[in-house]
Amino acid sequence: MKPIVRRGLEVLTVLACAAIWVFTTRMGQRERRTRTCQSGIQVTVLDSAVRHFVAKEDLEKWLDLDYHAYVGLPLDSVNLDRIEQLVMSRSSVRSCEAWLTDDGTLHLDISQREPVVRFDDGHNGYYADATGFIFPLQARGSAEVPVVDGKLPLKVERGFKGMPEDPAQLEWLRQVIGLVDFIKDSVWENNIKQITVDAKGDLVLTPWEGRERFIFGEPVRIKEKLLLMRSYYEAVAPSQDPGYYSTVDLRFRNQLVCRK
Repeated sequence: MKPIVRRGLEVLTVLACAAIWVFTTRMGQRERRTRTCQSGIQVTVLDSAVRHFVAKEDLEKWLDLDYHAYVGLPLDSVNLDRIEQLVMSRSSVRSCEAWLTDDGTLHLDISQREPVVRFDDGHNGYYADATGFIFPLQARGSAEVPVVDGKLPLKVERGFKGMPEDPAQLEWLRQVIGLVDFIKDSVWENNIKQITVDAKGDLVLTPWEGRERFIFGEPVRIKEKLLLMRSYYEAVAPSQDPGYYSTVDLRFRNQLVCRK
């Protein structure tokens, strides 16, 4: 076969493949325009075994309320980006990925926020995650995390979600999260019942057993203060009758101040 003929056949083959691709693409687009989003929603909550803040019926309610009529729309008219943003605007949702399959099913993969501490000022309760993001307690489900109550220096309105705007409040919040994180998976995790902020702004740790209250002060020098607390149990408490001391002050460097 002459080279010029072979080259011509190659060009024709390429053009034919391109024409088929364009035809099938347009047919797919036309078919996608005629297919509509059905009422079926497939929701996957990726961390549902750990937290139970979000359920399928919640997603359906949110979409009906915020997106309105997505059912019956042509598949290529459904704004998946907007759906993702609407779902993630809910305080308990950390991430959302939405997509449609050709059978008209809307799929949503959801990750929930992971609280590490709960705050209670006596009038308002809320969670914070490891980054310092605050979000309300949830109507559906709860999380077993340490609780900090009392005279909180955080000014959080009911229903608020986000980071504190005041730098001092944000710093305090992150320091408390650091304390909670240090306690987690340590010997203190099952020994500390409550963390309270007293009228002076000092953190006070209450153990499950005994009458002692440990004045922690500001949430700084965490490792040092917990070592002092350990020294109390190892060296001081055994030398006295149970309940002899009511308060143990951990605020001072390298020393314990115990009071009856």
